Amino acid sequence: MPKLKSLPAKKVISIFVQLGFSVARQKGSHIKLVRETIGGRQVLTVPNHKELDKGTLKGIYNQASPFVSDSDLRKHFYTE
Repeated sequence: MPKLKSLPAKKVISIFVQLGFSVARQKGSHIKLVRETIGGRQVLTVPNHKELDKGTLKGIYNQASPFVSDSDLRKHFYTE
């Protein structure tokens, strides 16, 4: 069974930039990523920490799942 990887915020942000999001702003330690589509505006929030907790990564994964296909997310967030 695949396990959730341990990732730093910079890696998570670079994954979403590759998927078409851009950094909109930062307030404190939270970075907002935005992607404009025909269907509307998609917003994700990522805390800027050296290592993100597994629960936080799972929350980001769940937050992004309506916007990004599961196959694209799974290869970055889970081990094989």
